[in-house]
Amino acid sequence: MFSIGEFSRITGITVKALRHYHEEGLLAPSWVDEQTGYRYYDDAKIETARLIAFLRSREFPLTEIRDLLKEGDDEQSLVQAMERHKRTLNQRIRSFKKSVRSVEQFLAEQRQAGTMNQRAYTVEEKSLEPTLIAGVRLRGRYADCCKGFARIGRAMGRYICGKPMMLHYDEEYREDDADFEACMPVRQPKGDAPPDGLDLRQIPGGRCAALLHKGPYDELGSSYATILKYVKDHGYRILMPTREVYIKGPGMIFKGNPKNYLTEIQILVEAGGR
Repeated sequence: MFSIGEFSRITGITVKALRHYHEEGLLAPSWVDEQTGYRYYDDAKIETARLIAFLRSREFPLTEIRDLLKEGDDEQSLVQAMERHKRTLNQRIRSFKKSVRSVEQFLAEQRQAGTMNQRAYTVEEKSLEPTLIAGVRLRGRYADCCKGFARIGRAMGRYICGKPMMLHYDEEYREDDADFEACMPVRQPKGDAPPDGLDLRQIPGGRCAALLHKGPYDELGSSYATILKYVKDHGYRILMPTREVYIKGPGMIFKGNPKNYLTEIQILVEAGGR
């Protein structure tokens, strides 16, 4: 008979794990001293212990190991269990890879937001590329755009490839009957017909005056004053609709501090004032 310490050295299984396997009904000692409670193991337990250690090193759950041990020395059962476990591990790998991509995207967005903070409140000119969007045209209060984004997210989730944006079709501020469109950049989905209620189309690119606003949405007015003055001072004509791109705002989990929201106002322009 081997003491539990000796058996631990022989099998490469810790004493703590051996006690746990006993409690779980996987590997019972050959004899337990009733007076001291010491566990002892004979030679016949060695191969079973090594099989348990082998399976645990391959991430087998204890419940499956228990079932295999009940079937006895059945190599075919072990092979089948290995095949099932391989499929399970591959599913976990795919899930982990998806989680890693999500974390990487979150970190990239945070780094981008940090970089863009340095550009806040400065008008710059840039060229926008034509963009495929899924949009929902709405009339009402600007806050209703959240309902549009939710519809797009449900219908086009895996095809979304950019930040949410709002297209403004009014030249002035309207409180309750604004004409606007909630939209998101998307990849071309399979099939020709867009989901019901969504407009799938390409919006034009072109020369753009852009300003990054940092802060709550209800303070956007001061940034509009800055960018509209810039457009007028340069003699540009505004091409409607204007755009707001929500680079950083309230998330699905963390609402965040509105003082740190980042919204890029984009106004397509062409030479020649009105």
